[in-house]
Amino acid sequence: MQKTNLKLDRSVCVAPMLDWTTSHCRYFHRLLSKNALLYTEMVTTGAIIHGDKARHLGFNHAENPVALQLGGSAVDDLALCSKIAEDYGYNEVNLNVGCPSDRVQNGRFGACLMAEPQLVADCVAAMQDATSLPVTVKSRIGIDDLDAYEDLTNFIEIVSSAGCDAFILHARKAWLSGLSPKQNREVPPLRYDVVQQIKQDFPHLSIIINGGITDLDQSQNLLQSLDGVMIGREAYHNPYLLAEVDNLIYKQSTAIKTREEIVLELIPYIQEQLAKGVKLHSITRHILGLFHSVPGARAWRRYLSEKAPKAGADEQVVLQALKLLQL
Repeated sequence: MQKTNLKLDRSVCVAPMLDWTTSHCRYFHRLLSKNALLYTEMVTTGAIIHGDKARHLGFNHAENPVALQLGGSAVDDLALCSKIAEDYGYNEVNLNVGCPSDRVQNGRFGACLMAEPQLVADCVAAMQDATSLPVTVKSRIGIDDLDAYEDLTNFIEIVSSAGCDAFILHARKAWLSGLSPKQNREVPPLRYDVVQQIKQDFPHLSIIINGGITDLDQSQNLLQSLDGVMIGREAYHNPYLLAEVDNLIYKQSTAIKTREEIVLELIPYIQEQLAKGVKLHSITRHILGLFHSVPGARAWRRYLSEKAPKAGADEQVVLQALKLLQL
């Protein structure tokens, strides 16, 4: 399919995180940065094709730019879901080749696909044919004993030949047995040098680094040799770091909002969602870390955690929690 002229700036991305990067979370993150590229949780092709499409894919377009991350390895299913993603208004489709969980492996997708680069290439080619959106791949730098640099370059050569020109590399290998997903985020050592070498060897590709990125100074340093950084858990637990992204990374001279201003901007959205039957806790659980390291942050978290799940809880809970902070 003819590709659009949309050029996504992937300088800063917020990683796809299961149960965390929901539509509510992304709306909140968009209040902090207008430019960071946001990713959905991984959604399986089966959930989209056989489940409630609107529940899995519907989102507020104020969140754009947003990339949909797909999990799957059936070529036709991935192609169909890529087309559906475009119809729903996403800006990119990303194939998960990095998740090491047993459940994902049993479905023959995620990190285990690094052992089948030609299958990944076939998936990417079909996805490219089905949509005008950019199709990208998120992977590890290796799995199990397929962790030599030559294994990674072979994977990238084969997949890029199918038309993928942007790779998000989690700078750790994954062990497909013996380690939990949490351990796979912590035990294998970070190898930023491997990702930087890939960029040197494939200068025509866009290479985004993921793993262990915790602040914007570190991000700026990595951006000197790479095309983008993907921030994961730090963006969730300490989301206010995103407030400086537009100024520091995207060089925009916009006023940095205070944390209180962010909360007040979120109130109309909360009211709108409550009117649709959404529970307050579904939204407030994503903003617990907004006042990270600010005096009163513990009281903020405790109040929201205790009051938001209760029946009838509304935006007044958030406004009351705000009063507990020493602003």
